[in-house]
Amino acid sequence: QLQLVESGGGLVQPGGSLRLSCAASGFTLDNYAIGWFRQAPGKEREGVSRISRSGGSTNYADSVKGRFTISRDNAKNTVYLQMNSLKPEDTAVYYCAAGPTLSAVVATSRWAEKGRYDYWGQGTQVTVSS
Repeated sequence: QLQLVESGGGLVQPGGSLRLSCAASGFTLDNYAIGWFRQAPGKEREGVSRISRSGGSTNYADSVKGRFTISRDNAKNTVYLQMNSLKPEDTAVYYCAAGPTLSAVVATSRWAEKGRYDYWGQGTQVTVSS
């Protein structure tokens, strides 16, 4: 019954934008911090961004800082990832995941560890190509 569903992926040209959504069913997202991860073919899944329960704290991978923005609307039980200035190297399957609140130190340095998240969506494909 607990499920996360990603949507909004697709094909976009380099420099373009996409907004991904992560919607929850069976539980309320406002009880969880939410992370976005991505996995390219033949590569390990990596952390992209994370947002705290309240939305007051965010984290980003160095590769996406200044281009991606994570946000949440707890009333809609949804988390978003706005992706601007997309590059071919952003091509991957993007997953959202729900996890517990982290200490300040962990949230700063270890938020992207996959084992810290309890629920995972099935992913949405993002392809950046001309």
